[in-house]
Amino acid sequence: MAAEPKNNLQIAWGVLLVAAGVGMFFRIPQVVPQIREIPTFAAAMPIVYFCLYFVAVFLVAGGAKKIYDHAVKPRKPS
Repeated sequence: MAAEPKNNLQIAWGVLLVAAGVGMFFRIPQVVPQIREIPTFAAAMPIVYFCLYFVAVFLVAGGAKKIYDHAVKPRKPS
């Protein structure tokens, strides 16, 4: 019973990670035109796209793994 609050906190954190990643997928197309206006980044747009989507994918994957590890994965009896 002592592990229940920590388990719920881990699941909530996983849900927040997934939500942040999904939010980035929707926000990136809105922000990229503003980034493109900066002369320093204009020449490096493929790298900017890669980095932003890379972070979004890892947020979603990390959150999904955390949810799976703490909610779905069968636990060993102690």
